Formats: sequence, structure tokens, C-alpha cells
Amino acid sequence: MNDQFPGPELWERTVGDIAATLPGATAVFRKFKIDFCCGGDLTLDSAAHRRGVDPAELESALVALGTRDGAGTAAAAMSNEVLIDHIQACYHEGHRHALPELMALSRKVEAVHREHPKVPAGLSEALRLLRSELEPHMAKEEAILFPAMLQWTEGKYDIPISELRHEHDDQGTTLRLLETLTDNFTLPEGACRSWQALYVGVAQLAEDLVEHIHLENNVLFPRFAVAESRP
Repeated sequence: MNDQFPGPELWERTVGDIAATLPGATAVFRKFKIDFCCGGDLTLDSAAHRRGVDPAELESALVALGTRDGAGTAAAAMSNEVLIDHIQACYHEGHRHALPELMALSRKVEAVHREHPKVPAGLSEALRLLRSELEPHMAKEEAILFPAMLQWTEGKYDIPISELRHEHDDQGTTLRLLETLTDNFTLPEGACRSWQALYVGVAQLAEDLVEHIHLENNVLFPRFAVAESRP
């Protein structure tokens, strides 16, 4: 049983720390639309006020998670090797597989339904932008950063972690654009199957990318912050 979460200290912790150490917290944060990846440095109190969330309802949801037995293994408990393998297999490869298909599907929906008032005009271009941001980002991690982390080299990395965090911020901005273009993935009445498949796929991509950024920003990168800061 986890008894560390009830109490006023909960509100002073960052949402990134809570997401990294409490299994199930990421689902709660998604429910309340609290950004725990790019906005993970905010305290829970600040994040809740920013979103206008009912504090009692949010605390109740988090405390309920903290009192569960066997709630699952938090990513914070994974070794560096296991966590990096998980990120690459589940998210890097997942994004590479999903984006080309979603781009093609979006072009089709935008063309076929171009006269529809709810057509997500510009979605295919936004997906192309996201792909152009992710591909070099993931390549740098796979070729340089992750091997250095696994070997625990001394001194600064060739690709500073701070640079990758900034790139995550850019990806977060593009994610918000996807939400805007799709009205938060809300389908219009009578949407065809292609349109339905598109929004289901883009919503899943967005959810996966949020989790991906969270695992790096709030779990993996902090383990190497001291190493990065060494002269």
C-alpha cells in the first residue's frame, strides 16, 4: 500500500514527479487535462489552478491510486536499460508506424470532405510537421544519447538533454495544434468511417506522444541531470 500521497505535501510536488512515481496518475492527469509532460515542472497546486480543476476531486482521484495494492510498476522503478528499450519499442517505433498512415488518411478526409464545415483543414500538414520534428529528435536519441546513457560516460553528452527538452516543447505545441484542428478529436455527426478512423488514430498518437515525452522528461532525463551539468 502506498501512503505517501495523502496530505498537504501532495500539492507541493510537481505533476511530473507524481506521474513518474504513482502508477495510474497519468490517466488521472489526462482526465483533468493537466499537462504532465511538457508542463511537468509545475506543482500540482499550480497546475490545478491553471486548468481550473476542482482540487478536492483531483486529490480524491490521486489518493485513491495511492491506496491501491499492486497498482502496477511505475516507470521510475525500471532500470535505465529497460526504460530505454520500452521507449524505443513502444513509442519511437509506434510513431514511425502511425504517422505515415495518418498523414495519408488525413489527406483523403480533407479532400473528400473539403466542403464540410467541420473538415480538419490543415491536419495533414500538422501531422507532417510533427513527423519532421520527431524523426531527427528520435534519431539523435537512438544514435547518441541513449548509447551514452547506457554506457554512463563521464562529462557532458554530445546532445545536451536541455536541447531535447526544448524539442519536446515544440512537439507539445504541435500536439495542441492537432487538438485545435480536430476540436479535441470530436467527430461531426454522420462522419464517414475514414474520418472516424483518422480521429481515433490521431487521438491515440497524441496520447502516446504525451506518455513518451513524460517518460523522458520526468523519469529518464532527471537520472542524468548531474552528469550533464558536470564541466
